[in-house]
Amino acid sequence: MNLEGDGGLRVSTRISSLFNPYRGLSREIWVLFAARIINSMGAFIYPLLTLILTIKLEVPEDKAGLLISASGIAFMFSGVIGGKLTDLFGRKKIIITLNLIGACLYIAAAFVPVSINMIPLMIAAGFFMGMSDPASSALIADITEPKTRDGAYSLFYMGMNIGFAVSPTIGGLLLKNHLNLLFFIDGFTVILSILLIALFIPETFGKNKEIVGEDREEEKHVEGSTLSILIKRPILIFFALIMFGYNFVYAQWSYLYPMQVEQSFVGEGAEIYGRLVSFNALIVIFLTPVITKLLSSKKSTRRIFYGGILYAVGFGSLALGGNIYFYIFSTAIITFGEITVTISSSPFLANHTPASHRGRIGSVLPIIMGAGQILGPGVMGSVLKLTGINGAWVFIAVIMSVFTLFILLLDRYENRKKVEGKNSEAA
Repeated sequence: MNLEGDGGLRVSTRISSLFNPYRGLSREIWVLFAARIINSMGAFIYPLLTLILTIKLEVPEDKAGLLISASGIAFMFSGVIGGKLTDLFGRKKIIITLNLIGACLYIAAAFVPVSINMIPLMIAAGFFMGMSDPASSALIADITEPKTRDGAYSLFYMGMNIGFAVSPTIGGLLLKNHLNLLFFIDGFTVILSILLIALFIPETFGKNKEIVGEDREEEKHVEGSTLSILIKRPILIFFALIMFGYNFVYAQWSYLYPMQVEQSFVGEGAEIYGRLVSFNALIVIFLTPVITKLLSSKKSTRRIFYGGILYAVGFGSLALGGNIYFYIFSTAIITFGEITVTISSSPFLANHTPASHRGRIGSVLPIIMGAGQILGPGVMGSVLKLTGINGAWVFIAVIMSVFTLFILLLDRYENRKKVEGKNSEAA
């Protein structure tokens, strides 16, 4: 008996099984995967926004937090406009047109001398790119089904982080002397990514008007306003409010976290933080298939509960401070939580949203969810003044623990509604 051969076969089979969620995905999904990689490889501005404002443009830390929040508010309201346009005119043309405008604004910023004059161009670019977000979300939902969504969203998330494994390190190195070049490359890679969509992705508007199957009952086309749909499906509002809290906490990854790194490693913060972000992306690349496989039997809400626990531990532990190994450890814990939450939240929304309203609901709910990301830097800038950075991390841990409890309650609410639905059908 060849025990060594049998053992090798079992290991090979187990490794191969990690990629089961990605088998059978359509060509369009793989094209979008490639587009995400290209876009993310050149995504320098947003991940380094705090450092650009505070180090290069010399904006005070508390005002930098407010500017980031202002940019987020512009992004939020742009999504409302984009959601309506998406359900009226389709997905593809909205994605191409609005991202192209945003890319051109980044390229225009590349020709502006390094100064606060860059700030309006950054905010405007975020506004137009934000308008395209509901169209992107609707496009992905259009070309997937419940049985393929976990794998598809996991793949897209992994593709984004393949790019992020490269961009923050390069960005951190170029930030000191070549800020204008960062703007140019960011805009150029956006143009390359939308070119792939223009050439290889068909318009999906109206594709799912004849949705069938018990597992897609909540995706069927319905009539009525966005408000009426949300009133009939309060679980969507409850979920969005909970994700507000999760996003408030995760916003500190790009706000408080780089500040603490800079305090620990004065003069080297940008470079070290860039490497930590790349480390974050590498974990995502190599462990997203593993985590997706391990959690494949769990409901989305239960997965998000696990992710909340990891956030509370990862961010809360930063109150203790430490050396570079401590930052590596905390980054790993936070990333495990990020993977778990990200691959679970998008499928939940897609599975509970009617196809006829994907653009509009895909713009309204992110207002609630994204408000956490928007308010996070501004609120924590004020908390930082009162408590110092260690106290701020304790505050974050408490906030995260509360919202983790809320997602557990939502999980129980969803279970109860399903039981009530089955009982009513039986009656």
